[in-house]
Amino acid sequence: MASIKNFPKEEYVLKGHAACPGCPITIALRTALKALGNDVTLIVPASCSAVVQSLVPKTSFNVPVLNIAFAASASAASGVAAALKRLGKKTIPVVWAGDGGSYDIGIQALSGALERREDFIYVCYNNQMYSNTGIQRSGATPYGAWTTTTWTGKKEMQKELAEIVMAHHIPYVATASIAYLDDLYEKMKKAKEMEGPRYIEIFSPCPPGWRFDMSKTVEIARLAVQTGSWVLYEAINGKIEFTSYSKMLLKGRERKPIEDWLRMQGRFRHLTEEDIKRIKEAIDEKWKYYMQIYNKD
Repeated sequence: MASIKNFPKEEYVLKGHAACPGCPITIALRTALKALGNDVTLIVPASCSAVVQSLVPKTSFNVPVLNIAFAASASAASGVAAALKRLGKKTIPVVWAGDGGSYDIGIQALSGALERREDFIYVCYNNQMYSNTGIQRSGATPYGAWTTTTWTGKKEMQKELAEIVMAHHIPYVATASIAYLDDLYEKMKKAKEMEGPRYIEIFSPCPPGWRFDMSKTVEIARLAVQTGSWVLYEAINGKIEFTSYSKMLLKGRERKPIEDWLRMQGRFRHLTEEDIKRIKEAIDEKWKYYMQIYNKD
């Protein structure tokens, strides 16, 4: 496992970007590009990342970028992959999309590209809402969370897009977190060496959308994993392997109370005891499922 201090020194996310203080996107993208190198083309749909690049005519992303419509990132990546193959270039098309453009608006194009076995890496940085357009709920928004369109708390559980993607039987699927950058780096490196469609989903807490202090971004991301709310794993040709702290939980380390994570975020301030009980039950059920997978191995 690579240590952060041994990451390449080259920077592909430059100074002057327009991210909010404490934004997880720049943490994730800096790490991803250090793993991938500069021979990539980013395909960025409507999202926070389309703004983070900074104002035209300047950009803070030191790699080629194709900005594309909300629903079309996987389709655009398919076209870029075909063009690069025709030109005989080894450049990797990398979609860099939020959960709104992946779980909801972009899922049809994503599913089609996965079925066709297009050769690209699709990265979803998951901040569990439509952050850039005003903090609306998405399919990734968890039960109970406040957003501007669920102001009494969301009543439905979130989707598990990584599991939906796995149902397409692609070579590589992984989950990661901005709190475990060595794990994220290794997964991006692994994806780089593969061919065909590859999917990585990065847990990315958003300070203004989740209502927490900008200095707590990494702490909240770490606690999500430690409480079992977010699980770190990878699936190579369908075989799931748990990684980093999540593997330690499966080996017997006790999960931290989910209340510790919930109380740090203003979006959960209104939860009742019954709401918290339902969240805990859902997490327990999820871990029973993962324990069955782990014990099979």
